[in-house]
Amino acid sequence: MINYNSKAWLVNIFVFRRADTLRQLAPKIIMACLYSAIIVYIETKWLKLPENSPARHFGILQTLLSFVISMLLVFRTNTAYDRWWEGRKQWGTLVNSSRNLAIKLNAMLPHNDAKNRSFFIKIIPLFATVLQQHLQSETTRLELDTEPHPEIPDFDRTKHIPNQAASVMTMKLNLLYKEGVITGDQLIIVNNEMQAFMDICGACERIKNTPIPYSYSAFIKKFIFLYTITLPVGMAFTLHYLLVPVVGVVFYVLASLEMIAEEIEDPFGNDENDLPMKKMAANIKKNVEDILR
Repeated sequence: MINYNSKAWLVNIFVFRRADTLRQLAPKIIMACLYSAIIVYIETKWLKLPENSPARHFGILQTLLSFVISMLLVFRTNTAYDRWWEGRKQWGTLVNSSRNLAIKLNAMLPHNDAKNRSFFIKIIPLFATVLQQHLQSETTRLELDTEPHPEIPDFDRTKHIPNQAASVMTMKLNLLYKEGVITGDQLIIVNNEMQAFMDICGACERIKNTPIPYSYSAFIKKFIFLYTITLPVGMAFTLHYLLVPVVGVVFYVLASLEMIAEEIEDPFGNDENDLPMKKMAANIKKNVEDILR
């Protein structure tokens, strides 16, 4: 995740990071500008169409379509951000549940019980680490699909590491109850945190392996493409060659919104704007050690 000062306008405007869409879209923007220049030349210089040409009516169509595409992109961006924020809330809950479990175990376990304390110092942060790796695995994204994928020849659905980590913790707590180290009431008290671990895992998997429907995502891309290539047709007589930078800016804005939505709709990847899960897992480890040692 990129750390930045939202009040530093000049830095945010003039500094281009690796995640900035302008770098990625630069070749496409240049192509859109060249295309616009060619259309203006064909209509005004080569064909020499009159000012009242039917092509001019494309401008009216563009005005109508601009409202539609703006509404589609607003919904697209909001849906993607909701997925990103939901992922952040789930990992915030994981941090809190890990701390709460460590605090309760610190009160329940004898202070001289170094063996059991060391076990939970390792296993509680381990769940966060394996959940991070599980969510960043390509097989997690594809686990709801019914057919094997050519990019993953050995598609194994049998190994679910977060399940195993949670099971080890649960079995250890049950063993402590049988040995009389903790009481039945205390076992019930820590049950909420244990259940929260797998609830968080399930919620994150829901975000990871349920992408935006393909038809909707593909339609927006086609709409942006058609809107951009028809924009010069109707406005060539109005703006002439000033249309070239206008088309470049319009394409940059529309395509950037779609690219940003694509990036943040999966908050568990390795992009610069994704969640810092590794850092949060390290914080959980530090907090648990501080509590249980």
